[in-house]
Amino acid sequence: MREFHSWVKYQRRRGSLHVGMRIERSAALVASILANQARDPRRRPEPYTPEGFMQHGDQVVASLELAMSSWS
Repeated sequence: MREFHSWVKYQRRRGSLHVGMRIERSAALVASILANQARDPRRRPEPYTPEGFMQHGDQVVASLELAMSSWS
């Protein structure tokens, strides 16, 4: 259980270990920067975020309860 908590802490701090997700996050960051440069603040007052450009960004983050129920 201790190891699980340390991995969750690592994932929250540094992100996923999945290479595809890391690449997707990087591309989304670049896309949000470019979109914010071209954004009209009067038409869209809130800035774009990388999460808006991530296709798989809304995946469930592991929780202790989810892990325990799926591993038992």
